[in-house]
Amino acid sequence: MPQNNIQISEQQEYTELLKSIILSRKRGAVPLAYTHTYGCQGNVADGERINGMLSEIGFGFAERPEDADLILYNTCAVREHAEDRVFGNVGALKNLKRRFPSTIIVLCGCMMQQEHVAARIQKSFPFVNLVFGTHALPRFPELLFKVITGGRRVFEIADSEGAITEGLPIHRDGEFKAWVPIMYGCNNFCTYCIVPHVRGRERSREPQIILDEIQGLVSAGYKDITLLGQNVNSYGKTLAEPLSFAELLRQIALIEGDFWIRFMTSHPKDCNQELLEVMASSTKIAKHLHLPFQSGSNKILTAMNRKYTIEHYLELAAKAKELMPELCITSDIIVGFPNEERADFLQTLEVLRRVEFASLFTFIFSPRKGTPAAEMEDSLPHEEKAKWFAELLKAQEEYSAKVTNRLLGKELKVLVDSQSESGILKGRTEGNIIIELEGDASLIGSFVKVEVTQAKTWVIKGEIL
Repeated sequence: MPQNNIQISEQQEYTELLKSIILSRKRGAVPLAYTHTYGCQGNVADGERINGMLSEIGFGFAERPEDADLILYNTCAVREHAEDRVFGNVGALKNLKRRFPSTIIVLCGCMMQQEHVAARIQKSFPFVNLVFGTHALPRFPELLFKVITGGRRVFEIADSEGAITEGLPIHRDGEFKAWVPIMYGCNNFCTYCIVPHVRGRERSREPQIILDEIQGLVSAGYKDITLLGQNVNSYGKTLAEPLSFAELLRQIALIEGDFWIRFMTSHPKDCNQELLEVMASSTKIAKHLHLPFQSGSNKILTAMNRKYTIEHYLELAAKAKELMPELCITSDIIVGFPNEERADFLQTLEVLRRVEFASLFTFIFSPRKGTPAAEMEDSLPHEEKAKWFAELLKAQEEYSAKVTNRLLGKELKVLVDSQSESGILKGRTEGNIIIELEGDASLIGSFVKVEVTQAKTWVIKGEIL
């Protein structure tokens, strides 16, 4: 029997054992769990699997920590701010634990995969019952059983190159938008990034398993499906029979149904013409490309170990827009990397002018313990970095406004995804731009045809046709 199936069957046994135990510990009518996920969409997908396991054990879900029999934080290690929030929120649980001693407090995810973080939790937060890292996620029922029956704290942060466990239950957050991981880990080792150290090396899911999952989602009525990976462009390299990401996309697009497929994140060094041509060839592949460039300076890109030049990046962006004139490109930028000078930053602003991104995810450099960049000399004062950051945001406003203004008067396909308290419908265009509409709440979860009537910097407005 494959190792994956043995592990799943073992965890199902622990799930069955936990069902009666959890019922005996509940405070209310049913046992309740409060879970909160920090960070990227990959973490969100992990959180849906954690919630799936909790649901199978017998938990319902609480809106507030104080109502829960189990509190779980699924953490992120990419930014210092996210770590600070976790420590602050965990510290706030101390009084709650005093009031309700039987409450189980669980911390998991990328932060917990770091030994120095787990050591701090063990020493400074004695009321936390269970800590486990990214590699132990499939063993959550087993670890929870050990906490409850053993009467002791459990820490499981063993390092691993990583494996793939299929068949975990999933409790999805939405009814028409879904996240589908196609691979885990990363081989790039950008000097600023902690991800390869906490999620292991690249490993790809089997294409048929991915296709079956997406077929199931489409059959269930899901309209917007995002493929996830730290670098989706390198998908398939670890398979026994290698398959390119472009070919995987092509096969997904053959699935019958009315849906959009998106993907992130796409690494410029592995983005190629084949991928862009496949994107252009199908109406099911959303014309939105998230392609992080991080810095406009080749000097800084080399220091980041990004393995491409800015000239290559600009060629990719130009080719993508040539093949798909309606394409919206978004990106990530880090400001104030060690040894970055004003001239380097100005080259970043030049890339904004050349590409005209629809939007950006922007960050001031945050050193991560255990990465090479954290050891680099960094003499630029934070105040100067903050000034550059504000300058970047102001420049991007101009280009975002240009992108939205080009949509005025156009007819677009829009997925309605929510309604504001004032009754305004909100949706996303194929290019992932927010649009506001007048209409009935019954349209939520449906595609509608819209004419764009107004454009603001970040949002457009339209009328349903």
